[in-house]
Amino acid sequence: MSAKLIKVKNMVKFSRIASIIILSALLCAYKPLGLIGNKVRTVIVDAGHGGHDAGCMYGGAKEKEVTLQVALKVGKAIEAELPDVKVVYTRDSDNFVELWERAGIANRNNADLFVSIHCNANKKTEVYGTETFSMGLHKSEGNLEVAKRENEVILLEKDYQEKYEGFDPNSPEAHIYFSFMQSAYLEQSLKLASFVEQNFTEISRTSRGVKQAGLMVLWKSKMPSILIETGFLSNKQERAYLTSESGQTELAGAIAKAVAVYKKRVEASR
Repeated sequence: MSAKLIKVKNMVKFSRIASIIILSALLCAYKPLGLIGNKVRTVIVDAGHGGHDAGCMYGGAKEKEVTLQVALKVGKAIEAELPDVKVVYTRDSDNFVELWERAGIANRNNADLFVSIHCNANKKTEVYGTETFSMGLHKSEGNLEVAKRENEVILLEKDYQEKYEGFDPNSPEAHIYFSFMQSAYLEQSLKLASFVEQNFTEISRTSRGVKQAGLMVLWKSKMPSILIETGFLSNKQERAYLTSESGQTELAGAIAKAVAVYKKRVEASR
């Protein structure tokens, strides 16, 4: 390899590292904007995966089916709890919706909240509990692994490199870059996420906490956005809960209640 080529490669590598450092500094210096003083009129409920993207699968249960069932129940629970709120689904059947289009649906509907429903998985089948994510920097290797698993969906999409500006789901640098894009809504997203996890504990679910990660489905949404991991399909006990009618209804009620609390706080701050 020529000295000139080595020099160019080193410059590119240095540029990437410098960009990460700058973006990280900006994120660390970010000051929350506070709850936006307007009304919550429209909520997007997103059922993760779908169609030829089954998501994680364990014991005959498919993530795409569980998320759809829970998402539809969440929408109905929100409508019952908040009659003045319009609920829009990114999908209401077993069809594949690209990640960029999920955010597009939210943006075209001028939504005030974006709630994405998912199920978790782990090679260690004893792991269990809920966790809710906002877009942000990975605070642990576990958060990064969740982001990578959820973001790998884009590999099933046509021309994904063009649509996602060259994003590589296996690149930590890319995850950091895209986490910066949602920073304007960070405080509001974390507020909603905390209400969700708090409500989960009230129905005796084990909360693994509120977390941040570079999740593509939240990337281009122009509103507070969260991704809820409702539990681990890889855990036999949680799988039974997640696939049951009673478990799904209980989860949906807790999520709808969180949206109602968030709405009350937002509109009280006007």
